Amino acid sequence: MGSLRELFFKHQAQTTPYPLGIEVAKAKGSYIFDRKGKSYLDFVAGVSACSLGHLHPKVVRAVRKQLRRYMHVMVYGEFVQEPSVLLTQLIAKNLPPQLSTTYLTNSGTEAIEGALKLAKRSTGRFEIIAAQSAYHGSTHGAMSVMGFEERKRAYRPLLPGVSFIKFNDESDLNKITSLTAAVILETIQGGAGFICPQKDYLKKVRARCNQVGCLLILDEIQPAIGRTGTLFAFEHYGIIPDIVVMGKGLGGGLPVGAFTASSSLMHLLQHTPKLGHITTFGGNPIIASACYATLQTILSKNFMVKVIEKENLFRSLLTHHLIEEVRGKGLMLALIFKDKEYANQLVTRALDHGLLLFFLLFEQKAVRITPPLNISNRDIRKGCQIINFILDSLVD
Repeated sequence: MGSLRELFFKHQAQTTPYPLGIEVAKAKGSYIFDRKGKSYLDFVAGVSACSLGHLHPKVVRAVRKQLRRYMHVMVYGEFVQEPSVLLTQLIAKNLPPQLSTTYLTNSGTEAIEGALKLAKRSTGRFEIIAAQSAYHGSTHGAMSVMGFEERKRAYRPLLPGVSFIKFNDESDLNKITSLTAAVILETIQGGAGFICPQKDYLKKVRARCNQVGCLLILDEIQPAIGRTGTLFAFEHYGIIPDIVVMGKGLGGGLPVGAFTASSSLMHLLQHTPKLGHITTFGGNPIIASACYATLQTILSKNFMVKVIEKENLFRSLLTHHLIEEVRGKGLMLALIFKDKEYANQLVTRALDHGLLLFFLLFEQKAVRITPPLNISNRDIRKGCQIINFILDSLVD
């Protein structure tokens, strides 16, 4: 029959030649345990997806409670199901009033597809402006607005009418015209190296969109749901998008995506043609129950204040001379090195020391630090001590 590891490589499709290959036995809190009993302090959180760590009791209770009632009963939007109704209501309560209606999907990339369709439907235009070095997912539409040609060229032709601007470059904004249906940006660029907007950049983009009558879509799949110290990262920058896309951290470790807009915009998906965007499992009651419990917990008193305090602790501890910069906001942080080999060595050697780190998609000199939002200060200190120890060994 072969070992589990052998079966993994034989039967499960791989995305890279060299996966980390940890054989997971269990996970709890901020730790993952392999089949030999070794523990790994998790500074990745499922790539920003496990907001509350692993098996958070409130999420587990919510899932178990719903499992006793019903699972999938109907395609999205036809039946009134309490978990998805309460979830979308809670999202609306914590967004500006004009962002009142949420479409639940199975993943962030599916939500991006829905947002792009909604922009085209509402404006009657087809041109989409995206950012260089952007990542919005791997389906064809989402890949079309990916700003990294090396990842796209093998899959062309992709969507026509997509153009790119440089993130944080005000001089590129004149490329947004009356032909543009939407500008889609990550509020904080993820794969590019956790690059934050500078000098009121998003306000200037918002103003240009208003001027030409196009929509602004903000991809918050990574930074939303408390990861930057506010529920949504755009709250830091004094703007409101027309459509906000979320996923990852909303699910508490289960797969989810969502896009939120005004009710008048979302109404357009109901007619001309009807069934403008459909999904079988979007809004699944088990998933929605996990999302609701996750969101309630993150919205609890002082939770996001502590995220900022933990960011400050990370920054105070990660001052090694090999680290050129700590980018990002909240617990969406990236260590930037002068040479990609330092990043490779840190991620690889950290496994031997029981610390789980990971890379970013495009910036090869970066190491991701996106732990559970409820990670303890003690575990932050423990992980940072391991990082500094490894970096010391690289210069001995």
